[in-house]
Amino acid sequence: MKKIISLVVLVSSIAFAQSNQAPSLSELKQHAAGNFQTAIPLRTELKPAPANQDILPQDSRRKNPALAILYSMLLPGMGELYAGSYSSGKYFTIADGILWGTFAGFEYYANWKEKDYKSFAQSNAGVDLNGKDSDFYANVGVYISSDEYNKEMDLQGSFDKVYNSPSYHWEWGSNDQRKEYRGMWSSSENAFNNVRFVVGALILNRVISAINAVRLVAAYNKNLSVETSWNVSVGVDNRPNLPTSLTFNFVKEF
Repeated sequence: MKKIISLVVLVSSIAFAQSNQAPSLSELKQHAAGNFQTAIPLRTELKPAPANQDILPQDSRRKNPALAILYSMLLPGMGELYAGSYSSGKYFTIADGILWGTFAGFEYYANWKEKDYKSFAQSNAGVDLNGKDSDFYANVGVYISSDEYNKEMDLQGSFDKVYNSPSYHWEWGSNDQRKEYRGMWSSSENAFNNVRFVVGALILNRVISAINAVRLVAAYNKNLSVETSWNVSVGVDNRPNLPTSLTFNFVKEF
């Protein structure tokens, strides 16, 4: 019995001593503030990109300016299509089609007029058509005969330009025939000049299309760099019955 009473007294004294040593509310607040200032757990959250976006490495989504130039040189407008902006490229494609049609028309007309004046010279001036260059046919339209031409070259001292071979002989029956030939030759030469002009326009159309395509590719890549940037935000997360923590949010936009 004495042992039981002694045990009860001992337990009561321990409980009384602990109740005297319990910290006050202000002490608890100071203790919590000290813990917040010294050791705050960190928690990071990585938010994924929206599900409806294609998540690809940035380098694999960038456009290559060299490819844009190549496509524009092959067919104007295709470089703009590669850059994702065919609204302006379609005009280069349309222009290319028109220029090719014009080229075909001028080429056909020039060749037709060339055959005409050569056939006319053969029939009316006895011109041998084999192995003659463009200068020869031009001279046929200026001089009434090869003898007149050779005399003129002798007077000028241009002996290297004299036609000594019988295959280079010609002689018009009249000056009117020569003038008629001259008109046919001029029409053919003008048509060939137009062909050269169209070829230059085809090349220029490709160059301008390539420059425009490179500009569009640069704009595309610039926008892509902005859209694939990282956004970082920091916040304090207060939750009941849990330690206060800092939150770092990393958001990558595509």
